[in-house]
Amino acid sequence: MVVGICVGETSLTEVTFISDKMPKVGEYVTIEYDGKKVLGMIENLIRGNDALNVDINDFKAIQKISKIGVEDNYIRGKVKILGDVNDNLKLPRTPVLPGTEINLADKDVLEEIFKVKNPIKIGTLVNQSDVDVNVEANPILSRHLAILAMTGAGKSNTVSVLIDQLLNYSIPIFVFDMHGEYVGAEFPNGEVNVIKPKLNPKYMSFNEIKKLVSITGNAFIQERYFREAFYDASNKISEGTEETVNFLDLIYNFLNVKYTDAEGNVDKSAADVMNKITDAKIKYSNLFYQNAPNVISKIEYGKVNVLDLSQTDEYVASVLVSHVLRNSLQRSKDAAHSGNKEDLIKNSVFFILEEAHILAPKKRDSDSKRWIQRVAREGRKFGLGLCLVSQSPKTVDHDALSQMNNMIILRLVEPEDQRHVQSASESLSQDLVNQLPSLNVGEAIVLGLMTKVPTLVKIDEFKGRSHGDDMDIASYFANIKQKEDEELKRQEQETLDMGYDY
Repeated sequence: MVVGICVGETSLTEVTFISDKMPKVGEYVTIEYDGKKVLGMIENLIRGNDALNVDINDFKAIQKISKIGVEDNYIRGKVKILGDVNDNLKLPRTPVLPGTEINLADKDVLEEIFKVKNPIKIGTLVNQSDVDVNVEANPILSRHLAILAMTGAGKSNTVSVLIDQLLNYSIPIFVFDMHGEYVGAEFPNGEVNVIKPKLNPKYMSFNEIKKLVSITGNAFIQERYFREAFYDASNKISEGTEETVNFLDLIYNFLNVKYTDAEGNVDKSAADVMNKITDAKIKYSNLFYQNAPNVISKIEYGKVNVLDLSQTDEYVASVLVSHVLRNSLQRSKDAAHSGNKEDLIKNSVFFILEEAHILAPKKRDSDSKRWIQRVAREGRKFGLGLCLVSQSPKTVDHDALSQMNNMIILRLVEPEDQRHVQSASESLSQDLVNQLPSLNVGEAIVLGLMTKVPTLVKIDEFKGRSHGDDMDIASYFANIKQKEDEELKRQEQETLDMGYDY
């Protein structure tokens, strides 16, 4: 089917065409010239009328012209060149000849484009629902992924579809679940392993515990006291001499013994640190567990491992995220340095971070942000993958976001969000950015190493059960009112049945 004819000057990357019928943005087309069959994507469309130009200001004249000037209507579009279908989508070395016809791409051509070695089916083409969209699993796992959307655009559904598809490969998935959306989820292809946020202080780094004890960066004397006590406690744990004593108690006891004089007076700075340790033990009584195993040791293969952060504040969530990522990266590095490739692959984990704008904020530092950046840079060498999920892309750290070599972008309306995402992606053109506000719920632009071509996708509906939907508040309270009215009527009827009258 002929879509249009190339006009004007053409280039190796795009062509302009004129059409007598309205195609759709996101449709794939083929252009045959110079012995090549080149695939392209319609990225821009406009309608116009030469007679009804913007320089005419007379309303009555416009009315008359509109009645007789229908034949002057035209459709102009722009096609982005994606590559030669018969040469592994390599970009052509010669531009299209003006006057060349542009045709809609055949279904068999598109099916070949979306045929990959390790398929992850995420949906169908928006404009051709009979063509499945499969992306390649390995680039997602090794080159990272961002799922970005405004609230209510279908982000949670997309994450759930992705998780369920990855479970087909028994890949260990680890979700930092900020709102408890996945704790009670049911996935057709696998089970959920809920991990409670319990930390054994002996597995924590000096900086992690220092943060939780609220010793700030400018409290140099307190930090010096705490560091001395921390490493003394670590040595005792390593030597096995104080295994039964709580790690924070070891730190407290060291300070108490060393900095209390014969009269029972405690050094002021040491006392300040001891008080902060006591406060931390009370505040985080549900977080610290002396006999808790290392969190990453609880990861189970072939399951969705969900760390439930719904009852923790952002500060604790940041510490937990940094703790897990730090330990996981260190474990994978140790496996790599041992020279055992099988151990390295066995330690692979795909981390999904909900609320990435909180865990990796753009304008402030945090422990979680630093380790997210580090895993984003180094993780692919050691089998660690990241998926950043956010409804506020503009507030996600640019360095972390730019390391996401794959993106699934659902509806984004705010211009600042759009600019921030575009600056972090090499393959998101301005024409595609312009389409983001017009996407319907569940529709997305998919691009990056996981797909051969940028794609406009209708994401599949998740077939399992999750808790990502908005609450039906109106119905809830309406049902309460209805039940109250029914109860009142029941009581009135009982009164009448007993022979009483109002």
